[in-house]
Amino acid sequence: MNNSEFNYQLSHHQSALKSFAYGFTKDHDDANDLVQDTLLKAINYAEHFKDGTNFKGWLYTIMRNTFINNYRKSSRTQSMVSVSEEIPSAQLQYSATNNASDGKFVMEDVNKAMRKLQPEYYTPFIKYFEGYKYHEIAEMLDIPIGTVKTRIHIARQVLKTNLKMYVSEFSKCN
Repeated sequence: MNNSEFNYQLSHHQSALKSFAYGFTKDHDDANDLVQDTLLKAINYAEHFKDGTNFKGWLYTIMRNTFINNYRKSSRTQSMVSVSEEIPSAQLQYSATNNASDGKFVMEDVNKAMRKLQPEYYTPFIKYFEGYKYHEIAEMLDIPIGTVKTRIHIARQVLKTNLKMYVSEFSKCN
């Protein structure tokens, strides 16, 4: 197929492409954009069209693939944007005003307070912090579930006492 026949086929099928595109997008402007993208790709890949095959079907396949690729790209972009929108502004302000050295000092204090915990309180607290449920910790340590809850509660109280200088600071960001 020569260039003039190819261009004639493109213009001849353009109105059918518009209605097909509208079926995908349900929006006239988006449908027009999709038709333009399809025509541009058809022109760029004209040498891949084989004479004797269905020209309209070839154009529809290009359009469908273009729509799917654009949809996937847009959903990836939206998911990235939605994740960043979930960060509360108070958290952003707090993190923007503190630098890494503040965090280092806080972590040193937390680790120091953790080392002060007696082993019978430290172990259940750490297991709970790691995501284990009370009953799982009780089974691991072979102690009653009530004892696990009590020890975790006592560990929290001891840590809260040893880290009281940070209580007002943490309540600002929550």
